[in-house]
Amino acid sequence: MSEVVVEVTDSTFDAEVLKSQVPVLVDFWATWCGPCRMIAPVVEEVAKQYEGKVKVAKVDVDNNVRIATQYDIRSIPALYIFKGGKVVDTIVGAVPKSKLITALDGVLAVL
Repeated sequence: MSEVVVEVTDSTFDAEVLKSQVPVLVDFWATWCGPCRMIAPVVEEVAKQYEGKVKVAKVDVDNNVRIATQYDIRSIPALYIFKGGKVVDTIVGAVPKSKLITALDGVLAVL
């Protein structure tokens, strides 16, 4: 991970995501997933662009089965946006940066 992307686990998910004071973009991914590797640089760019406004986190679904099961992650990459401890938007698949920005701007607009 980088200095702007937080690695979240089953044990840190509540504190890092659900209790966050700012919206959180969570990237559910796995090391073997090609599309996950494709979108990783885009997620990193978004994390830098929204630093201070949005927290960006990654959850390895193979190592954090409880959270992946709890949110019914069936396809990855799955990008969930949490606000106030609740899922407010979901994006599945390797999408262009513009789609992530549109989703995040929509969530930030109603702060």
